[in-house]
Amino acid sequence: MIGLPIALAGCQSVDVTAPTATGPVIDQGFAQMYAAIDTEPFPVPAVDTRKMDPQFLRQVVTIPVGMQADPGTIVIDPPNHFLYLVFENGTAIRYGVGVGREGFAWSGDARIQAKREWPMWHPPKEMMARDPEAAKWPDGMPGGPGNPLGARAMYLYQGKVDTLYRIHGTTQPWSIGKSLSSGCIRLINQDIIDLYSRVPIGTRVQVLGNVEPDPVAVYQSHGGAVPDPVPPRTSSNTTMPTGGANG
Repeated sequence: MIGLPIALAGCQSVDVTAPTATGPVIDQGFAQMYAAIDTEPFPVPAVDTRKMDPQFLRQVVTIPVGMQADPGTIVIDPPNHFLYLVFENGTAIRYGVGVGREGFAWSGDARIQAKREWPMWHPPKEMMARDPEAAKWPDGMPGGPGNPLGARAMYLYQGKVDTLYRIHGTTQPWSIGKSLSSGCIRLINQDIIDLYSRVPIGTRVQVLGNVEPDPVAVYQSHGGAVPDPVPPRTSSNTTMPTGGANG
């Protein structure tokens, strides 16, 4: 899993205009890593890495002091907008991510219990009622370039309970490094394709912090893909992540 070469190559967000300013000169290795991909069922456009903060581009790093995780674990650091895939030798692949905005962030442990390539997106009824674009897809939006889950999605469960959160792709690279989504963890499509190829079903995911979301707000704000989300419980038996995983 973690022996693959580094170069192998959503949930809804608020409406924010993408930046247009030209950024710093980026090493050509990054440009190649984020080049267009033409071997997928749908085209994956190249990312203009000059407009990206270099710290959010995929790279091998030494894991931060104090981070404790078994090799093969995914560790997500929402405040710093990083996702780490931990290796055996004290290093990790670090990916830049976009995370949930205020009220939608979460923390705790989960496991990847399903993976989909070019997944279907199922907007919930509440979203379809207020969003004409979402209303176009009562039976689910097929995978493709316009799908908010991007090129790949991995579904996070606590035991047998779907948390409604996903690690998924995005066609909005400018959103990486920001807190804009409805709670899901989004990566550039080239990065989610890379991460997807490295992690199996059952991979443990640790989301750092001590944050509990509003389950009703999260459910009404975004939908999942296969399997479909279920309405959250509003009592103390909430289905949303509130701490350690059950499995």
